[in-house]
Amino acid sequence: MLKVHQFPCLSDNYGFLLHDPDSGETAAIDTPDGEEYVKQANVKGWRITQIWNTHWHPDHAGGNKTIVEATSAKVVAPKEVEKLSVIDREVGNGDTVSIGRHEAQVIDVSGHTNGHIAYHFPQDGIAFVGDSVFALGCGRMFEGKPQQFWDSLNRIRNLPPETTLYCAHEYTQANAKFALHADPDNVALQQYAAEVDEKRERGEPTVPTKLDRELATNPFLRADDAGLRDRWGGETPADTFATLRMAKDAF
Repeated sequence: MLKVHQFPCLSDNYGFLLHDPDSGETAAIDTPDGEEYVKQANVKGWRITQIWNTHWHPDHAGGNKTIVEATSAKVVAPKEVEKLSVIDREVGNGDTVSIGRHEAQVIDVSGHTNGHIAYHFPQDGIAFVGDSVFALGCGRMFEGKPQQFWDSLNRIRNLPPETTLYCAHEYTQANAKFALHADPDNVALQQYAAEVDEKRERGEPTVPTKLDRELATNPFLRADDAGLRDRWGGETPADTFATLRMAKDAF
């Protein structure tokens, strides 16, 4: 089985090292801090052989050069990462990437940026989703359009509900406050938010999360819910999503 080593990076990022014990390969999923990734890999006794970026933002691809210089890892990324780093293999929606015998599907989850992708391992039940979706939230819409972003969230919604989502930031407590504002009568959300507060009080991470729980509680994944539409308006789910996203930006 694949092993995921998760560790804090920068102020609120998470770093992920994905290791295949059979082949000995290790992939760095995004690179907020190249030196920390190399340090964490050395502690684990793993050698980083690949870098898989989800999008071009510096807290996701800014450590590529440091890791490549230290390990000669190959960079796999959407084309937009060329803004920060040399790419060895450009990938996009529908492509596959592999670590050992484990194959991941590349999914277009654009909206936060126009080239944002996620990596989904169907057989392993995990997905690395970058800043496209968070526990109880989603990324800011810096470059995309509402329909584009909603279509991307639909691709995530259509993954098997038991999928474990590795999102890139510890934003859950703040996201929960807005989610409760957006959907105050959601009992499952109320319970989730209470658990998040308890975890953070103990200094525990709230990432990863499970897709089925997000489908029941995350307002951005529920923009087609009749109750949210009635509360927030919108002729289409994309309209409701756009209103929710603007409200979160101002919250």
